Amino acid sequence: MDNNRTIIAVVLIVLLWSGYSLFFAPQPPMENQVVPEEKVVSEQKPEKNIVKNVAEKKDDFVPVKEVQTIKVKSDYYEIELSSLGASVKSIQLDKYKQEKDEKSGFYQLFDGKSDNLSTLVVSGIDGLYIPSTLNYNIDKLDSVVELKNEIVKLNFTAEINKIKILKQFVFYPSSYSIDLNIIIENIESDDISGKLSLSLITPYNSDEKKKIYTFVGPESYDGKDLLDDKIKDIEKSPKIYSNDIVWSGYTSKYFLSAVNPKNSAEQTFISKSDTFIENKFISPQIYLKENNSVEYNYSAYFGPKQLEFLSESQNHFEEAIHYGFFHPLAKPLMVVLKFFYKYIGNYGIAIILLTVCIKILFWPLTQKSYKSMKSMQKLQPEMKRLREKYGSDKQRLNQELMGFYKENKVNPLGGCLPMLIQIPVFFALYRVLLGSIELRHAPFMLWITDLSAKDPYYVTPLIMGATMFLQQKMTPTNMDPTQEKIMLMMPVVFTFMFLNFPSGLVIYWLVNNVLTILQQYIIRRQPD
Repeated sequence: MDNNRTIIAVVLIVLLWSGYSLFFAPQPPMENQVVPEEKVVSEQKPEKNIVKNVAEKKDDFVPVKEVQTIKVKSDYYEIELSSLGASVKSIQLDKYKQEKDEKSGFYQLFDGKSDNLSTLVVSGIDGLYIPSTLNYNIDKLDSVVELKNEIVKLNFTAEINKIKILKQFVFYPSSYSIDLNIIIENIESDDISGKLSLSLITPYNSDEKKKIYTFVGPESYDGKDLLDDKIKDIEKSPKIYSNDIVWSGYTSKYFLSAVNPKNSAEQTFISKSDTFIENKFISPQIYLKENNSVEYNYSAYFGPKQLEFLSESQNHFEEAIHYGFFHPLAKPLMVVLKFFYKYIGNYGIAIILLTVCIKILFWPLTQKSYKSMKSMQKLQPEMKRLREKYGSDKQRLNQELMGFYKENKVNPLGGCLPMLIQIPVFFALYRVLLGSIELRHAPFMLWITDLSAKDPYYVTPLIMGATMFLQQKMTPTNMDPTQEKIMLMMPVVFTFMFLNFPSGLVIYWLVNNVLTILQQYIIRRQPD
């Protein structure tokens, strides 16, 4: 068995780590919530095309003359709605800053800078003529509605041709979820048929394509898998999903805009224009006789990718939090990290404690690994003699080496396997620290004021490189001088790689190095 396998294993680790970072990356504490006074969200999904008589009188309708706006404010957001299209014009998240700066404004999930760029817009297809720019009446006279402890419903109504439309928004005081109920009524004697379309519009910035570590773009969930559609793919051809889509929307690194059509969509159509991405939900065919109506129900989410908020609406939005191939490992690591934060209140210290726990968990394996390498190092002279003696006969050399290992009770892979077992844990934690909104703008101490951003002075990456170099020097090895020099380049390579990584990830790697050095020191002092 060739001793070069140790160096090959380590190089493979570096290649795997680098390759995963470049090619396989995809693609928050809770405030006290107030229990609403009434419950309107039904856990049962509505049946398709529920047709019923509507009791409202036609003379209740008063046409509008100009575009009106109304703002809905809660402790979590400020949403501006427009009577033009009965649409959402802007969304501001009041728990998050745009930048890590005290003077920075709140995060604008949807800025509404253009009258033509609103979201949750309804239109009609075929015989159901509903223009997206239809002006609606608003049932509230106040320009601002405050969400306190109660659920608020806003009704937008309009008439066009033979159709009366009711578009009802339902807002919850302690949630980022919004329910949308749409009723289409035939108010004439002629029958009506067609399809209803609801559009989720998301502004798109081409600079986001440069974020190689986290998927940014259209995302859907089909009940089993999270489906990411790359921007470059839908630029070539729009994506069409059938009615098995649970929800569809747009994801960034930390935030999600999505709609669950709740059986109100027969198709989900995803396309891109120059400035925005559109997720369009197209209903089944509608057939309406006089004074009959059809109702469709939707649930939308506009907010952070934080598990507590995503899951409370019971629309499977929590599936947007996914850590890729290592999700089964990453999810419990995130739970532990948030557990520590709950009692400490500092995610930097929580990362250190989590690193210590992982190190303790793998301590026996690491101990075995270093002892095996130490034993192999002592046998190096005899192994060198065997290579010189049987170097021309590979089969005989392998037989002699295997016998030699058995005689001395050593495993040539004993130094590699325990280290390889830890690699999935590192990748899982890497994904957790890289994309969790809990770490966004989370301070640690001193100059590190944002664990999701790089160290502004590169202090921690340089210290990390130094500890990695010291760790490498302390690690027992049976390599030749040339191989040792190559391995000593690893700290330099890793230091450059970590310069622009989130400081939270650098802290993990730095603390892990320090604990490894401590463990190696203890092993070196132990008698043989």
